[in-house]
Order: sequence, then C-alpha cells, then structure tokens
Amino acid sequence: MWVFEDIPFGHTVEIGSATVSAEEIVAFGREFDPQPFHVDAEAAAKSHFGGLVASAWHTASLFMRALVERVDRLADEIRAAGGVPGRLGPSPGFENMRLPRPVRPGDTLFFATTPQDGRPLASRPGWAVAHFDNTVTNQHGEVVMTFRSAVFVTRRAD
Repeated sequence: MWVFEDIPFGHTVEIGSATVSAEEIVAFGREFDPQPFHVDAEAAAKSHFGGLVASAWHTASLFMRALVERVDRLADEIRAAGGVPGRLGPSPGFENMRLPRPVRPGDTLFFATTPQDGRPLASRPGWAVAHFDNTVTNQHGEVVMTFRSAVFVTRRAD
C-alpha cells in the first residue's frame, strides 16, 4: 500500500476482476442473504429480477477480496523497488452504496478505485484518512455498484 503522501489522488486504479457463477451466488445467498432471488432459480425467475442475481453483499465481498489482493501486490512492488510500503488501519466506514444493475450468473466484474481526497489525523500522529470512490462494472461496461470508502493509512515518517 502507498503511504498517504504517495496516494495518486484523482487517478483511477484498476484493482482486479472476478467472474460470478450461479453456484457461487446461491452458496453466498444461502449463507448470508437467503432471499429467494439469491438462492432459488425458479423463485428468482418469478421475481422482479426475472432470474437469479447476486447479493449486493456478495458483490461488495468480491470487491474487498480483489482490493486486498491488489494492496498486497502493491506492497510487494514497493518492497522490490527498495521502498517501504504504507500500512492500512481500520476503515471508519463507507457510504452511498448504489446498485444500478444486478449481477447475474456468468457476469465478469471489474473493480476500480479512485482516491479522491484525504487529510492527516491530528488525533493519530503518523496517520491520515483517505477517501476513495469505488466502481464495479460488468463485462458490458455497465456499472453494477458504486460506493465511497474511507481508510486510515500511514504517513511518511517525518
């Protein structure tokens, strides 16, 4: 991960991708979001979706997995170049989750984040908070999820 001073504010970063299967949608739905349109293809066909769709929480979890994997790769790249990667702290939360289109079986999702702004934390020397606008699109380039997140990140030692 970047230290706060190296975050590329205003620049979109591609994070990764994942293809979602019907089996994964049903398994996640059964365990975490057992609504009929997530767990039963026949019931889903009769729903307003007209077929099986992934839970928003499933889509968000796939984003998070891709993000953690991207952060780990970035840290390895920074170390390989002789640098010291930043560290992430907890996230104080996210807001404005939007789901303009459903995620369906067979969709390939593409994850991206755009760092927007941030500030040093007076209450936590050596740390800052950064805000990111996140987007998930499908293989057709259609947006299926957006949200804004915040994360604590270390600052460069003074």
